[in-house]
Amino acid sequence: MIRSELIQKIADDNPHLYQRDVELIVSSIFDEIIDAMARGDRVELRGFGAFSVKKRDARVGRNPRTGDTVQVEEKHVPFFKTGKLLRDRLNGK
Repeated sequence: MIRSELIQKIADDNPHLYQRDVELIVSSIFDEIIDAMARGDRVELRGFGAFSVKKRDARVGRNPRTGDTVQVEEKHVPFFKTGKLLRDRLNGK
């Protein structure tokens, strides 16, 4: 499902809301999750999962095309851990 499909589904399920309002709500939620993660905070949605940021240390990598070694800088990457309810539904429990 892509963002526009999510917006359309929510708008269809809630006919009392205008589609532009649903779009604003969805964008606000995603923006807040992004802002919280940029601050280094953890975002937990009970039953769904938790978004967090993990730090990857600097390391020596290799260019796969040439085989030369390159220095890879330290970076932060998003991480998602599924919640128990989501895992159970995916596994048919």
